Amino acid sequence: MKEAAHLAGTGGGAGPDLAELLKEVARGDHDAFAAVYDRIAGPVLGLVRNVLRDPAQSEEVTQEVLVEVWRTAAHFRPDKGSAMAWVMTFAHRRAVDRVRSAQAAADREERAALLDRTPAYDEVTEAVESRLEREQVRRCMRTLTELQRESVTLAYYRGLTYREVAELLTQPLGTVKTRLRDGLIRLRDCLGVTA
Repeated sequence: MKEAAHLAGTGGGAGPDLAELLKEVARGDHDAFAAVYDRIAGPVLGLVRNVLRDPAQSEEVTQEVLVEVWRTAAHFRPDKGSAMAWVMTFAHRRAVDRVRSAQAAADREERAALLDRTPAYDEVTEAVESRLEREQVRRCMRTLTELQRESVTLAYYRGLTYREVAELLTQPLGTVKTRLRDGLIRLRDCLGVTA
């Protein structure tokens, strides 16, 4: 507790280093966790709400993320990235898991409803065309560099802002914008879309 108070009292106005606080949390320091909570709760909720778009679910997932940070603080490795990126990766994964879970439930309900009727020819044609288009997009996504693919996926499939993508990937904002632009041009060319 003294160490957390000491850490919280370090000067500079920016507060204690999040990585140092996580070390204290790993030792079971409740005061350090309170400081971590104050630092990360807002950004985590913002990212989760961006993905889920549902305030109630966003609060629930944010709470799950905070519990996960408490439980797994000992697993944080500063040599692998910043503490905030580590936390935001938890948040993003948990939010995406919630979206996937909701989508899977909706898909199951839709399949059950479809079993009650035979699809019309147009529905079958549309489903085949849609599947072919998805395959073409997947094939074109594989032509991108890893940073381009991650940036495009986070920005356009997960709904994150450029700044959030930059923070999550621990890359400068300008680099992320450039990779997104280059990746989109490459995708456009691969897909044969005319400007």
